[in-house]
Amino acid sequence: MTQTPRWQEVKAPHGVGYRIKLISQLIGRKFQEKLEPYGLTPFHWLVLCCLWEQDGLATSDLGDRLCQVGGTITGVIDRMEERDLVKRQRDLNDRRVWRIWLTESGRNLEEVLIPLATEVRTQALQGLSDAEQQLFSEWLDVVIANLS
Repeated sequence: MTQTPRWQEVKAPHGVGYRIKLISQLIGRKFQEKLEPYGLTPFHWLVLCCLWEQDGLATSDLGDRLCQVGGTITGVIDRMEERDLVKRQRDLNDRRVWRIWLTESGRNLEEVLIPLATEVRTQALQGLSDAEQQLFSEWLDVVIANLS
C-alpha cells in the first residue's frame, strides 16, 4: 500500500477539518429535519440543553457555554421567549444581569427532543461498537481541547 503524501492529508476531501465540517453539516441537517415539526432549530436545542442542565443561567453564561457572542444569543432568546419556551428575569442581586428560565413548555420539550437527538446520534454512529464510540468521543474532546 502506498502512503499518501502529507500535503494530501490536509486537502479536502481528505483533510480532517473538512471531514469534521461535513459530519457537522450532515448531522445538523438530519437533526434539523427532526426539529422542524416543532418549529425549532439546532441552536434552540443547544439553548434548551443548557437550561435543562442548569435553569436560570445568565445570558452571558449561556453565551459562554455555547461560545456565542451576545448579539447572537440575544436574538435566539428573543425568538424562544416569543414561543413561550423561556422567560427572562432580571437577577435579584445584579440588575444588569438577565437570567433565562425555562417555561413549562420549554421544560416539557426535554422528553420529546432527547429521543430525536438520540435517533440522529444512533444513525450517525451505527457500525461503531460502544467502545469505538467512546474512543471517538474522547478523540474529539482532545482535538477541541487542543484548539481551545
